[in-house]
Amino acid sequence: MRCAVFAATKRGVELALRLKSGLSCDSVELFLKNGRETEISAERFDSLPDAVAEAFRKFDALIFFMAAGIAVRMIAPHLQGKLTDPAVLVADERGRHIVSLLSGHVGGGNALTLRVADCLGGEPVVTTATDVNKLTAPDALAAEIGLRPVPKPMIQVMNGALLADEKIVYAIDTALPRRKFFEEALSARGIPFTCFSAEEAVHAELLTVFITVDDSLRSDRLLSLVPRRLIAGMGCRRGVSKEVLRNALAEACTRIGQTIEAVSVIASAEIKHDEVGLLGLAEDLGIEARFFGNDALREKIDAYGLEESDFVRGKIGVGNICEAAALCCVKEGRMALPKTKWEKATVALVWEK
Repeated sequence: MRCAVFAATKRGVELALRLKSGLSCDSVELFLKNGRETEISAERFDSLPDAVAEAFRKFDALIFFMAAGIAVRMIAPHLQGKLTDPAVLVADERGRHIVSLLSGHVGGGNALTLRVADCLGGEPVVTTATDVNKLTAPDALAAEIGLRPVPKPMIQVMNGALLADEKIVYAIDTALPRRKFFEEALSARGIPFTCFSAEEAVHAELLTVFITVDDSLRSDRLLSLVPRRLIAGMGCRRGVSKEVLRNALAEACTRIGQTIEAVSVIASAEIKHDEVGLLGLAEDLGIEARFFGNDALREKIDAYGLEESDFVRGKIGVGNICEAAALCCVKEGRMALPKTKWEKATVALVWEK
């Protein structure tokens, strides 16, 4: 995830710096008001409301080391919905309590709260009813294993049924690609399931959570969990073999709990359009390889505030390939794995929202 961290006091800044160095598989950007802690490298702002408004659009998570009331007032004008809003966390300036404030399930806020609390040695505060009652909510499960819940109103129906101790059935579409992965994911979490067709799911008598590629299924007893598109942005040295690239991509997917078969598209810069290794890897995986010019990459770099490499900028004219190219493939994306370097390649993974 890409996290924007706002701190208002000296102690808050110290905790933010600990968090920046302690979170693995996450990109953390510190935001400080102009004139404060001038020796620290950070994004600077004059107006907190303006800085939060911009970060709300660009980042997957916002973390505030300040009073909860301030955070609530800052984010209130920008709220849209649980399926698209970033996760929002609030922590006191001593790091004793880390509160999951917004987008706890689909946005990954509750899981991030646990990681932040572990990093800082604080107490995670999660108020979502299903979590408090140690129940696995379908929308939380979806966020963990790369699925999106549809339709939205059925999320509340299913979670309400869980809390009322009503029976919910988990099922997997017999026509689902990567069915084995999702079977193993449910089994690993101790969730009983069955397998049947989409037609059977629509006519099921019990409340059913159905993992399927068909997001058009509708029933007043059915919540579908549909695989999200996972985009792999890749950069590499000239002439790198597809085997080396496959190994890098496979390891990147493993880091987010996925397999390489989850990748829907490989994306890179236009300058790599004839890179044999990239093209061969995409062909082997049976997926599309897409290449984007500098203007398109620059648009995403600016829109998301992506970090740039001076070396890469000197080579191709823009300083970010893998993250920007991946984001070019989706209308809205959530960073699953920020740019990660291997010996001869870089990989970034983006979930389509």
